[in-house]
Amino acid sequence: MKIVGTVEHGSKMGRTLGFPTANVAVPSGCDAPDGVYAARVTLPDGRNFRAMANLGVKPTFSDGGAARVLEVHLFDFEGDLYGIELEVELQRFIRPEQKFADADALRVQIIEDKSIIEKICT
Repeated sequence: MKIVGTVEHGSKMGRTLGFPTANVAVPSGCDAPDGVYAARVTLPDGRNFRAMANLGVKPTFSDGGAARVLEVHLFDFEGDLYGIELEVELQRFIRPEQKFADADALRVQIIEDKSIIEKICT
């Protein structure tokens, strides 16, 4: 499934956890299950990046009323993506979205997710 959208400002929590993300609003009608995905991101200039993505409502940091969002961490990318339109291809479902006890527990899981994605996606 491909999701195309403009990068918006978020809470900067990904950056705090050591995994900065590009936040893209999820278009209505997106029926992909909430969770973590191996992904590929294409920038407007044609460059492609491997990525990990979380699709959902960020339950660790929200009270359940948050809007659905796609958060994407691009591997080997540095720079500012705010206001840029990204094409995000969700390539492989890794696990369902879940709530963690705290930010440290989430960070440990993100490290594991990234390791898995790096092994299965080239």
